[in-house]
Amino acid sequence: LGEERLLLKRNRAITARRQHLKSVMLQIAATELEKDKSRREAEKQNYLAEHCPPLHIPGSMSEVQELCKQLHAKIDAAEEEKYDMEVKVQKSSKELEDMNQKLFDLRGKFKRPPLRRVRMSADAMLKALLGSKHKVCMDLRANLKQVKKEDTEKERDLRDVGDWRKNIEEKSGMEGRKKMFETES
Repeated sequence: LGEERLLLKRNRAITARRQHLKSVMLQIAATELEKDKSRREAEKQNYLAEHCPPLHIPGSMSEVQELCKQLHAKIDAAEEEKYDMEVKVQKSSKELEDMNQKLFDLRGKFKRPPLRRVRMSADAMLKALLGSKHKVCMDLRANLKQVKKEDTEKERDLRDVGDWRKNIEEKSGMEGRKKMFETES
């Protein structure tokens, strides 16, 4: 029973310490955020004071026109700078894209798209490739040449031999044996 109380006290102490550390960290983070916000505001005020002097409106018409000319010149300069920056960004992004493509090519890992088998007749394929120019119906068997079957030696031998029964009857008996000896010698 005493050990359980010690464990409970230790667990409570650990959780209390965690909570305390957490609250201290949150306080430090909040003060850092406030400092960062005030620093940004000061930088913004300095930048505006440097680049945008306070505007004083003159009383005469010629002075107002002169002020307008100066403002237009500043606007033109700012637009040129903006355009130059955009061109630089586009150029660098294009270079990055090219470098990534070269890197991809050097690695040699190409992703092949999954191909599907498409059943298409020769006519449909020609129509897809040639469009409206395709007028001819493609019948592959129409243009084949007729070939006559040549007689092979075996077929000639079979034709010459004729009926096998007749051949056997001729060779049976003495006359057949006599013929065999005559043809062999």
